[in-house]
Amino acid sequence: MKFATIRTEQGLRLHVRGTDGYVDLAEATGNADLVSVNGLAAGGTRAMDAARAASTGAGKKFANADFGPSTPNPTRVLCLGVNYAEHAIEGGRAVPKWPESFVRGAGSVIGAYDDLVKPALTERFDFEGELAIVVGRGGRYIKAEDAFEAILGYSVMNDGSAREWQRAATQWTPGKNFDGTMPIGPDVVTVDEVDVTDLAISTTLNGEVMQSARTSDMIVSVAKAIEYFSSFTTLQPGDVIATGTPGGVGFARTPPVWLLPGDLIEVTVEGIGTISNRVVAEEDAPTDWPWMPLGAQTSSL
Repeated sequence: MKFATIRTEQGLRLHVRGTDGYVDLAEATGNADLVSVNGLAAGGTRAMDAARAASTGAGKKFANADFGPSTPNPTRVLCLGVNYAEHAIEGGRAVPKWPESFVRGAGSVIGAYDDLVKPALTERFDFEGELAIVVGRGGRYIKAEDAFEAILGYSVMNDGSAREWQRAATQWTPGKNFDGTMPIGPDVVTVDEVDVTDLAISTTLNGEVMQSARTSDMIVSVAKAIEYFSSFTTLQPGDVIATGTPGGVGFARTPPVWLLPGDLIEVTVEGIGTISNRVVAEEDAPTDWPWMPLGAQTSSL
């Protein structure tokens, strides 16, 4: 099945792909908990059975602008960094022997076709096309061989990164959490619909291919990512796990390629979908803000 979060007069509502469009899931099932991905993920087998029955309806077609983030309010976005060897090498790093990880907040999440806001406080705004995992039942200490039972499905995302902020200190959090910098969608595609072990993933900028790889190139696989994160935290229904980006990002190019207002950045994962976002400038930002890392290490303390 495929699920999308649609902007309606009643707010963001979860829909399931029907025979000719999308069906409002809570309305079709009479279950108000199924208004969101988090509610669907927490509902387990009963919720999925209800969704499967609703998917036999015709549904309604929507414009791109109607699609919200496929997971609009994840409790957490747990992210793998440097998870493709080519990306490690292009950044001047050794291929990691232990996962690099960080966390994004829900405030950075936007829709699959929304404008991608270039923060006013970065001149080095970069793209990172990725496969996203949406956690289903979740849990703790989930072995790799059981991982797919804990997953609801998959989506496409762009881990938009403010490189100065990412590299000004040893922690990556600021550069990965500017508001409106992580489009995700358009659908959540369930685990029974697609085998993610070897899918093509690509990113294009204004029609030019920047990234092209396969999910089989990951250092930490989807199953191992579930095992790793569940080692230290209980995965919750609706959590998102970002699986890392392939080589070809903007900072590693000569000369570097940064996202600028007017650019069109698109990420495609085979069998899951494509997100397409026009870059826009942040509005109403202060012009004299003291925190702006221009070098590898600067301080406003």
